[in-house]
Amino acid sequence: MPTRVLVLALAFTAPLFAQPSPSIVPRPVRLTPGAGWVQLCAATPIVADTTRADVRPLGALAREILSGGACPADGRPGARVALALEPEPEGPAEGYRLVADGDGVRISAATAAGLFYGLQTLRQLVPLDGSGRVPHVAIEDAPRFPYRGMHLDVGRHVFPVAFIKRYVDLLASYKLNVFHWHLTEDQGWRLEVRKYPRLTGVGAWRRETVVGKQRDPYVGDGTPYGGYYTQDEVREVVAYAAERHVTVIPEIEIPGHSLAALAAYPELACTEGPFEVGTRWGVFDDVYCPSERTFAFLEDVLTEVLELFPSPYIHVGGDEVPKRRWQESALAQEIIRREGLKDEAGLQSWFIRRIETFLRARGRRLIGWDEILEGGLAPDATVMSWRGTAGGIEAARQGHDVVMTPGSHLYFDHYQGPPEGEPLAIGGHTSLARVYAFEPIPEDLSDAEARHVLGAQANIWTEYITSPEQVEYMALPRMLALAEVVWSPAGARVWADFAGRLPAQLARLDALGVQYRIPEPEGLDGARLVLGDSVTFRFGSPLPTARVLWTAAGTGMGGGRIADGPVTLPVADSGVRVSARLVLANGRLGPARTVRVERTTLRAASRLDPATLAPGLTYGYYERSVRRAAALAQWVPTARDTVATVGLRGTERAEQFGARLTGFLRVPADGVYEFALLSDDGSVLQVAGQTVVDHDGPHSANTATGAIALAAGLHPFELLYFQGDGDHALELRMRRGDEEWRNVPSEWLYRQR
Repeated sequence: MPTRVLVLALAFTAPLFAQPSPSIVPRPVRLTPGAGWVQLCAATPIVADTTRADVRPLGALAREILSGGACPADGRPGARVALALEPEPEGPAEGYRLVADGDGVRISAATAAGLFYGLQTLRQLVPLDGSGRVPHVAIEDAPRFPYRGMHLDVGRHVFPVAFIKRYVDLLASYKLNVFHWHLTEDQGWRLEVRKYPRLTGVGAWRRETVVGKQRDPYVGDGTPYGGYYTQDEVREVVAYAAERHVTVIPEIEIPGHSLAALAAYPELACTEGPFEVGTRWGVFDDVYCPSERTFAFLEDVLTEVLELFPSPYIHVGGDEVPKRRWQESALAQEIIRREGLKDEAGLQSWFIRRIETFLRARGRRLIGWDEILEGGLAPDATVMSWRGTAGGIEAARQGHDVVMTPGSHLYFDHYQGPPEGEPLAIGGHTSLARVYAFEPIPEDLSDAEARHVLGAQANIWTEYITSPEQVEYMALPRMLALAEVVWSPAGARVWADFAGRLPAQLARLDALGVQYRIPEPEGLDGARLVLGDSVTFRFGSPLPTARVLWTAAGTGMGGGRIADGPVTLPVADSGVRVSARLVLANGRLGPARTVRVERTTLRAASRLDPATLAPGLTYGYYERSVRRAAALAQWVPTARDTVATVGLRGTERAEQFGARLTGFLRVPADGVYEFALLSDDGSVLQVAGQTVVDHDGPHSANTATGAIALAAGLHPFELLYFQGDGDHALELRMRRGDEEWRNVPSEWLYRQR
């Protein structure tokens, strides 16, 4: 096949000199820096096989990448950019090789996708200063996982097509290859379905939206809200994404989160209605009734969905399906009897299996949230594990493919720092470092089971995210950490190395006008107590090129000061309030983080006869619906046991339970002890009769901290916890002074015999 040359400019090679390793995200599998650089510009010749439809757009992409480079003044001919498809390459289909040397840049790959990712790496090698000087380097690269996804909920709040394309561009720039488009919700149906015009005529519009978190009592904003995407707009987005090697997976929620559809077509419900498009957030009792009319409707809708989305996967939701309406429905109960189903969970499984049969007959695969495991999994279904990784582990052990997307690490609608310094969010706390620490393959899986883990995905739910700028703020730079988790080899991921490469990426985001979040400084963890009259802070920056700006109210050190070493401050009886934030090299300020430091005294140890004590804690277990952990103390537990460590036993039921751990904590030395309590849902820690951490109420997995000054010896200990719905988690770590965080040692735990 002939090769056509696109002549776009000239280039020349620089003299040799030593240079640092390029700052590329995600980190390539193998990168060997060279000495010297080659200059590229808007007229550099690009050699590519433009007779191939899948390669032709890559020539234009290369031209766009080089458009900002300065051409040499002497006009000498020199290097070129060559894109080569190799017939028998080694490694995965999306892999590539990139060599920049005196001849220019050569990118080779087995597929157009590989060439595309090589060009994304070239984009990061081209400097922002307009010089066009690309460092000499040799790169061999390929993704660790085939599924590398980002999700966006447009049901709660809808975003313009132009932003959806910008979002896809950001994904593609960091080698993410799946855009999960969440198109239907209780609060809005966002996809035009021509056979059912009321879905967008009625279901796409709500009369108002709850103000903030004012649900009880309810306060609405009084402003109608809505919008949807036409089929032409959807085709435009899908084609745009495909050109960037991003697959768009649509999500049509079944059988729950369907209130907007029921408002448009109430005959699909188990009750007569009338129904209203949701104006508040949460879960609603009204879901699709399992009638033949419903299945005819869903098959019609999915038929149009299949015409719009060529993705091999169709997401059907399947999460958070209340069973109340089915329990009260004669039709639903008749189906349970007729089909020999155990209960309503079995009915949900039967419902999903019917949809999967429809999709499979048309060459597509069903994917759903991990609730589709309940009652039995459809034969070829793929599970998206969001309530931790347990659902993914179970599905993989059953031989089903899995995408890991746990709320504990990959829910980007969670807070990124202390809530008081952040825009309103749904809750949680998922820091950049926490995202980077996520490992998609659990240790529990065998090698054969682990092969069912396709990859991972981060989710952006938009109850409290109303604008494109806020989506960017919540997504970035956490998206960059995700990109490295799913692309780079697990053994190559080092937080300090990633943090060192991050400033260069933030500069690129600045150039694009992306409203990313600047990380907070280190050294301000939670509340502080001191036994003396001073406190020392050791501020740090997760970004090597950023500085820490701090202030201290009430110390005579107001205003802003740059931290250049340890900072020691006096602490009066009234305490001191300390704030700090990062300052980037371009002067941009990050969010402030604040702590209050107070003086305290030691809590005396309890005087107990050691002969009356035994190792471990008493574990009270409650099987009931609980909304506040503090309420557990008034009830008799369902069962009692003893445990050697702080945490759940692993034998609790899936949802709606509580636990109360009681006993004594024996600390070996006087000091201020800090505790970090992670839970999903609520928890309360009491030590020495004092509430140290109040983390009560329904919420997703996040950590709260507290401190108490304890004298050496035994102190009463009580930890209360409840799980409402969704995922569950309970972990307690501690430290004294400047020690490293660690789990509470089992030898410190005692109970009354």
